[in-house]
Amino acid sequence: MPKTLTLGYSPCPNDTFIFGGLALGAVQPGGLRFEPFLADVEVLNRKAREAQLDVTKISFNAAVFCLQEYWILRSGGALGRGCGPLLVARKPQRLEDLSHARIAIPGRLTTANLLLELLGVHRGPRVEMSFEKVMPAVAAGDVDAGLVIHEGRFTYAALGLHLVLDLGAWWEEETHCPLPLGCIVIRRRLGRETAAATDQAIKQSLEWARNHADVVWPYIRSHAQEMDPDIIGRHIETFVNDFSRDVGMEGERAIRKLLREAARVAGVPLPEAPLFWSDSSWGNEVM
Repeated sequence: MPKTLTLGYSPCPNDTFIFGGLALGAVQPGGLRFEPFLADVEVLNRKAREAQLDVTKISFNAAVFCLQEYWILRSGGALGRGCGPLLVARKPQRLEDLSHARIAIPGRLTTANLLLELLGVHRGPRVEMSFEKVMPAVAAGDVDAGLVIHEGRFTYAALGLHLVLDLGAWWEEETHCPLPLGCIVIRRRLGRETAAATDQAIKQSLEWARNHADVVWPYIRSHAQEMDPDIIGRHIETFVNDFSRDVGMEGERAIRKLLREAARVAGVPLPEAPLFWSDSSWGNEVM
């Protein structure tokens, strides 16, 4: 009898592309069965803090609160260059003009909010809302500016909004690292064998989607917020890359750098236990 694991991921095209093979039953890893749970990433962040899901996508900003319970998997995450959140406003603005502005954010635990905190300029109120409501709120004047994530980086100009700062480009310039946005984590109590099998299953699902794009496409479209096929395609091309299959050494360095910053901001220690399921000990990790 296969072991059933709950699997949380967002309805965004990069996630439904990666996990489509598992969701559609096209990839059937031996000994495991996955029960998908699709929700906004901030919902997944909160569920992970309460250890409610066996395997789930979370923001790296949320990971610092979850790593006692979860390992990070090497596959399935969102990490790269040219894919960071954008700070946008209804009219052209300088960053300094927004130091005390009302800024809409897609959740306190998102990596986007962490980057805004690390930037060190904004000290005004932050208004939490689901990511798809941020741009309309800015366009309507309900807030002064907003943090745009996901496919919003391709569509904000169509709403007449103006780019204030690309926070991903800022991170890359400051650190010379790719930007870690989100990762897949698995409960430690499930053991390394299950973690290894899950990591491999995600890799297989990703490869299946790359080889069967026409088959997975209806599944992606059925969950996408933005229905324009060109935007969906650009979203997948931007957020699904070589790091999605394995973070590699470069990805590991970037992840640890961002996690140290997140832990510092949150005032919490990183665990002494291994960060990735494949690490033998914390002390042997590449810092």
